Amino acid sequence: MSIWSEFFYFSVVTAALLLSVLGLWFSSIIPLISRWSRRFFRGYFLSFILCCVCVLIEWILPFSHGPREAVYFMSILESLLLSIPLPMVTVYLLHCSGKTIFSSKLFRTVLILWAVYCFLLVVAPFLGLFSYEAQDNQYYRGTLYPLLLLPLIAIQLLTLAGLVRHRKELSRKVFFSFLIAILPMTVALFVQLFADVFPLIDISYVLSALSMYGLILSDQIDQDRRHQQEIARQQQEIARQQQEIAHERASVMVLQMRPHFIYNTLMSIYSLCNLDPQKARQVTMDFTNYLRKNFHAVASDSPIPFSAELEHTRAYLAVEQVQYEDMLFVEYDTAFTHFRLPPLTLQPIVENAVKHGMDPYAGSFHISIRTQKTDSGSEIIVTDDGRGFTPADDSDPGIALKNIRQRLMIMCGGCLAISSQEGSGTTVTVTIPESAPSEKSPLIP
Repeated sequence: MSIWSEFFYFSVVTAALLLSVLGLWFSSIIPLISRWSRRFFRGYFLSFILCCVCVLIEWILPFSHGPREAVYFMSILESLLLSIPLPMVTVYLLHCSGKTIFSSKLFRTVLILWAVYCFLLVVAPFLGLFSYEAQDNQYYRGTLYPLLLLPLIAIQLLTLAGLVRHRKELSRKVFFSFLIAILPMTVALFVQLFADVFPLIDISYVLSALSMYGLILSDQIDQDRRHQQEIARQQQEIARQQQEIAHERASVMVLQMRPHFIYNTLMSIYSLCNLDPQKARQVTMDFTNYLRKNFHAVASDSPIPFSAELEHTRAYLAVEQVQYEDMLFVEYDTAFTHFRLPPLTLQPIVENAVKHGMDPYAGSFHISIRTQKTDSGSEIIVTDDGRGFTPADDSDPGIALKNIRQRLMIMCGGCLAISSQEGSGTTVTVTIPESAPSEKSPLIP
């Protein structure tokens, strides 16, 4: 072998060694590849690193006057390590195809062929038919050397047939990655039947492995991206379902509150029928107008204009003022009405104030309803001069208003705050943020 051919061979093996180290490093640090694939490529590149090291040692030994037996042993070890990736590719193909490896006929056949190759490799020094030592202390191909390569070529052809057979179980990228891994090595082994092209085999092994690794990694990245998109879609679906559940809960809360108001109104009309039939007729008309104008707004499951809720509240207070005559006084300061809020928000607050704050034996009862624009949104402030309460009071109206607080949070991200002191009245503040959500338009007649 000339100096230039030796230099070329050394350069190719060194490049193959560097590429194998690079592949081993990438397969260890990249997080997106699966654990099984990571272990496979680690073993694949590690076996080829050892093969390249054996080649370099085999190349150095003659220059260091090493024993010929050591050179031949390193040659046998190199050939053995060079054959390991072939059945490994078959195993990885079965894994990617979702097949059970140890029960596969393809795997068992490949394993038998590889065992035959290993046997021939071990007995080769004793037969002298696959290679022989010449007078120049160099080893040359024997007459039966092609027979030694036939098991490896058969492994490649069987793996290629298995790839074609299982192509439907593989993605397009994975299929071509295996094709790139199998074909160059198969061609190199066929050429080796007629001429020594060990550098070609070495470099084709590593380039095929790197190409296969890159394509499989790309495919797994695509799968991971699709998986993340599916997770995002599922999360959006869950969020949508949770939103629907929240609106259903809000609707149930509205249905729970509506009979309460209707019951109180009918009881007021019932009381007036005996005391003042004329007023009873007026209240009945007011209540009928209330139902006619606000039925759709009350039934809405999305925020409604404040003006509609204010009409609701005025209708309720008109009924209560007839019942309490000159004891109930209401002050409105509601010039700002350009915002939306959940239905049945203001009316129950006012009803709660009348129910808990008014004392028929303590004189008149005043309620103030005020709206204002703030930097963060809108505010409704309901103030009364009634009995008030302490936080330890069991009749704390905050308990009764829990329903409203929940619907405010669910439907528009709003909040409700209560400030009260026994004997000094109560103030309820409703805050509606500027970006209050509104998925549906209210049904206002």
